[in-house]
Amino acid sequence: MRVVIADDSVLLRAGLARLLEDAEFEVVGQASDAEDLLRKVRAHKPDVAITDIRMPPTQTDEGLRAAQQIRSEMPEVGVMVLSQFIDEGYALELLQRSAEGVGYLLKDRVADVDAFVDALRRVGARGSVLDPEVVAQLLGRRRGDDPLDRLTPREREVLGQMAQGRSNSAIARELVVTERAIEKHVTSIFAKLGLSAAEDGHRRVLAVLQYLDNV
Repeated sequence: MRVVIADDSVLLRAGLARLLEDAEFEVVGQASDAEDLLRKVRAHKPDVAITDIRMPPTQTDEGLRAAQQIRSEMPEVGVMVLSQFIDEGYALELLQRSAEGVGYLLKDRVADVDAFVDALRRVGARGSVLDPEVVAQLLGRRRGDDPLDRLTPREREVLGQMAQGRSNSAIARELVVTERAIEKHVTSIFAKLGLSAAEDGHRRVLAVLQYLDNV
């Protein structure tokens, strides 16, 4: 899997490149700002572009803007956005168009090498990954008119796992139940959120997006 890495910290870029090369990724480019990231993604067409949210020159949201431009121009390129802090607004903005091939993780998550590499592979394979802490914070925000109130506590828990990009088998292992039980919960979630069988190919993504839009 080919990747381009963007971060204004030379040490973080170099460390991330070494980590990924050890995991048999091919690092085809490194960038220190959003403009250079766009140039290198256009030139190399990697499987995944990794970027921080805050990049020079203003250190605000240049990385996020670059990620959105990559998704618009080159939808075949997955985007993994790293952040130092939880920002639900940035996560939702990134996922608004589609959740396929996109990830949002806290930088601390890189320390768990196996989990980070797995998340990166999922994004490269057109999956979606949300940081567990972001999901937990979103779960904690409740509104009186929340349409997810029709879900049971276990179904909300399963949906939160889905938002992290986990498959049914992975959710079953995490919750220590059978995969068949998870399949029943997922089917119930789709029905309660009004996602029809005609949308089968994207119902997991649609369910997660509806979940994010309403918490």
